[in-house]
Amino acid sequence: GADTVYAFQTRNPTHAGHAYLMRSAGENLKKEGYKNPVLWLSPLGGWTKEDDVPLDVRVNQHEEVLNSGLEHPGGLDPATTVMAIWPSPMVYAGPTEVQFHAKSRRSAGASYFVVGRDPAGMKGSNQAVAHTDDDLYDGDHGRYVLQNSPGIGSMKMLSFVKVMYDITDNVMKVPDDSRLDDFISISGSKMRLLARNGAVPCSTTDIPTDLVEANCVPSGFMIPKGWDIVVDYYKNIDSPRWIPWSRPVVDPGASSRTEGSGKFGTGDFQLKHKDYESFWHDIPVHPSSGEDMVVNFITEIPLHMTAKMELQKALPGNPISQDSNSDGSPRYYTYGTPFFNYGYIPQTWEDPALKDSLGNGGDNDPLDVMEIGSNRLEMGSITPCRVLGHLELIDEGEMDNKVLCIALSDPDASRIHNVGDLERAKPGTVDRLKDWLKRYKTSDGKPENALASQDVTSAKEAMELIGETHARWKNLCGKGTGYTSGDHGFWLDAAGCKGR
Repeated sequence: GADTVYAFQTRNPTHAGHAYLMRSAGENLKKEGYKNPVLWLSPLGGWTKEDDVPLDVRVNQHEEVLNSGLEHPGGLDPATTVMAIWPSPMVYAGPTEVQFHAKSRRSAGASYFVVGRDPAGMKGSNQAVAHTDDDLYDGDHGRYVLQNSPGIGSMKMLSFVKVMYDITDNVMKVPDDSRLDDFISISGSKMRLLARNGAVPCSTTDIPTDLVEANCVPSGFMIPKGWDIVVDYYKNIDSPRWIPWSRPVVDPGASSRTEGSGKFGTGDFQLKHKDYESFWHDIPVHPSSGEDMVVNFITEIPLHMTAKMELQKALPGNPISQDSNSDGSPRYYTYGTPFFNYGYIPQTWEDPALKDSLGNGGDNDPLDVMEIGSNRLEMGSITPCRVLGHLELIDEGEMDNKVLCIALSDPDASRIHNVGDLERAKPGTVDRLKDWLKRYKTSDGKPENALASQDVTSAKEAMELIGETHARWKNLCGKGTGYTSGDHGFWLDAAGCKGR
């Protein structure tokens, strides 16, 4: 077995420079007396930027690196290497993030962490007077900060400087200062351009100074089969078959009273209820019996789920399915994991014609709910929920109220009847909810949302809001006293609305 483990984090395809660092680290550990140091090749599995290589491409390329063994300078020994995806996102936070990644690998059992250059930092401000395109951090800042980190504990750093390609022997290594003209640097941007152009191997004896013009890649830069995988990706970059980062391929955890179709995690997935034609129009606002402050809560997004599921207002039956990004890809929360069950109250509608005191109209959706209990509620489940109050969110210029409630089935339900009870039973919950609501879109590059008030309304005021949105829903269905335009595009043909 292994007598020590050293970790190498990567978010890129492995080229011979990376392999040099990993091989050298293992050799150095053997010089220190270790008999069987094992390399943990640790590709990031979480979110990365759109211009990064997708996870499945990277993993397939890493497999070819291992299959090659030590016969190629860009290969790794499969007998002493374990590839295991680390499911963390990359937030490009420079030296701070380097510390996180090192310490998290330490917590998972690594005793050493291989540190090179370039901590994947951010670019400087575009408002800078000079050097607007320079990195905010120097390439060495990550390892400098890590080596001086007081919290690194017993973990040791295996630090290396920049490596370059030696054209005399086609091997990546630390440059020899006495013959720098024999070394060339192949940047990530140049590698991507060469791959996009389908570059073929250069001559082993005559490597051109301009690789892009010659459209060739040095033979020792990357495992040939691994290079073919990277080229295939860049030549078909717009194909929908790529998997950018890891997502669980699991059952959505839906209620037994629902039926799903399509694959969860794709735009084809739809969830419908077995007992009701419409998830929006046929389920009543309130349970048939019980206390006055209780509503029916329909769970769209169960506790701790990041897939952004929502009711589809325009589709027949108003199923629950996954929201999509502007490019058509399935949408996920990127700010963090929700610590609440999220959904809506049926037979309600936040009418855009109804303005708040600031002139913001309703968001054109059923009334949203954040259930703050400790139990995970099943997707599509109908749960009696005690109303505690509501927060008045202003989301991109729309009034998007959020009702707070606790499921009657929750262990704490008997002692939580209002917001005051909530803070006594679960201190800090309201502040966490407000932080989430204001900031959850910032991780997607959008500005913070605003709250019309920092205070949660009373349960009575929340019930008045529910009553008003229910009345607006009646108008939508032609059952109320007010008029609603018919150009909304909603499906209203359910029995509970305009149907039979």
